[in-house]
Amino acid sequence: MRTDGITLKQTNPTWLFPVIADIVASGSGAIVANVLPNDQHAIWTVVISYILWGTSVPMAVLVLAMYYNRLMIHDVLPSQSAVTSFITIGPLGQGAAAIQLLGKVALKIFERNNFIPMAPIAGQFFYLTGILTAIIMWGFAVAWLFFALATIVRREFKFSISWWAFTFPLGVFTVSTTALAQELPLRFLKVLGTVFSVVETLLWIMVACRTIRATLNDGLFQPPSVEAWEKKAKETADDEKVEDCLAQIN
Repeated sequence: MRTDGITLKQTNPTWLFPVIADIVASGSGAIVANVLPNDQHAIWTVVISYILWGTSVPMAVLVLAMYYNRLMIHDVLPSQSAVTSFITIGPLGQGAAAIQLLGKVALKIFERNNFIPMAPIAGQFFYLTGILTAIIMWGFAVAWLFFALATIVRREFKFSISWWAFTFPLGVFTVSTTALAQELPLRFLKVLGTVFSVVETLLWIMVACRTIRATLNDGLFQPPSVEAWEKKAKETADDEKVEDCLAQIN
């Protein structure tokens, strides 16, 4: 835990990175459990995956609440870090996909094992609860998608390595959309899943090409000079002063 002072204005979506790892692990655990030949090992893997999901998704929601509070009190993220606002979609999209997949695997494993009383019914419960939870989290992710789009619209910002923050969150959001489309007889989800898949592919190609070009022409991965650091610090300080002045005027 940090002991130095942190203000609410410093809250940003990158705080979600530590908890996203556990959410991804819970979804990966469901995939592993689905192919394990030993049912006891599969059951333990499913249980541990649910624990990982339970320790990470609520924490992500808490971080999102802090970030939402920052947006309400202060201004949106500065231009140089505006694209990181898409990170907020990541834990919700991955969490929705993971809980739905865990429910499907639990239904499959619990129906052929009576390790607890009424195990088949428990499997059906986990399956239906997974779909319901995934729908709620998907809707929450849609709200944060609009917040992220509002952060970058009508703003100019130079290409940087942070543009890769576009790809993973939108990718897992696409996965959760297509997963719901497979379980629910809703045509609009299938259409959205297809559209998001195309957008994600084109976006990844665009960011990859820009990264290669910036690496070859602009030295993207070269450490900046002292003068560059001083210039960036001055620009950041000027942006914060402008935002404070605008906040006082409003």
